[in-house]
Amino acid sequence: MSAATKILDTVLDRAVVPGYTKIGYELRSKFWAADPTPGALEGKTAVVTGANSGLGKATVAALAKLGAAVHLVVRDAAKGERARDEIAEDVPNAHLEIGECDVSNLASVREFAKAFTAQHGSLDVLVHNAGSLPPSRSETPEGNEVTLATHVLGPFLLTGLLREPLAAAKGRVVFVTSGGMYAARLHSDDPQYRKGEYKGGKAYARTKRMQVVLAEQWAQRLADAGVTVHSTHPGWADTPGVSGSLPGFNKVMGPLLRSPEQGADTVVWLAAADEPGHSTGGFWHDRRVRPTHYLPWQHDDPQDRKELWDLCVRETGLVI
Repeated sequence: MSAATKILDTVLDRAVVPGYTKIGYELRSKFWAADPTPGALEGKTAVVTGANSGLGKATVAALAKLGAAVHLVVRDAAKGERARDEIAEDVPNAHLEIGECDVSNLASVREFAKAFTAQHGSLDVLVHNAGSLPPSRSETPEGNEVTLATHVLGPFLLTGLLREPLAAAKGRVVFVTSGGMYAARLHSDDPQYRKGEYKGGKAYARTKRMQVVLAEQWAQRLADAGVTVHSTHPGWADTPGVSGSLPGFNKVMGPLLRSPEQGADTVVWLAAADEPGHSTGGFWHDRRVRPTHYLPWQHDDPQDRKELWDLCVRETGLVI
């Protein structure tokens, strides 16, 4: 990348609106890193959560086109089957399986992981895409706040339970986070949001910040096993999640929003391209590592990072 394109890329990143919308995608795609090699995932296995619509569905289709056998992890099996059938129309030779699992429900996560490991000795790609942005506070059957459970506890547990098959394949883990995490810093106080007025957007941003930190922590812990772990934010994409949870934003920004395929591009690239396999722990957007903090107040306190990990271990019961 030339000096001029680096400057343009940085300006797009800091300006947010052009960088996060399809404008940024279309400009950056003219000079970004090489695409994955056709057939890069032939003979490999992938798991994608939140796979029946939006970014998840687009990710499944792209991974399947690269040759992967993909497990669509969904809460509703019927919706998953519809998504599978639609993807199969575009990718006729796709190998697609449905895995019914509510990522916010830790018992459900354990059941899925047990069933998967019983059938598969290795896992090449694990994409944590399932998301939630509820307007009011609610809890899972285990008593965890839903956004925390969906974005943090469930993915933490699933990663931990699939460590052995990931290590067997020297696989890759991708956390799909959000640029909204820049609006929050890591706090260990009240992670379950039991105090004060609940704000869905704030809970979302906090847990997306937690995902970035967890990706860094898992990257350190799994490095010796040859497993790479990255996080990425997709920019602003036109998905059912955005239109349903943020209708005002969707109405105003609709013409500029990225397509699900554009939003999923870096997710797929991290899963299949050569370049990201040579590093671990990065936070990416449009095929380039981005800063995780722009302002001093956003920086993580080491104690908060430790307490996040301890929270995940405590709430999930995962034996590390």
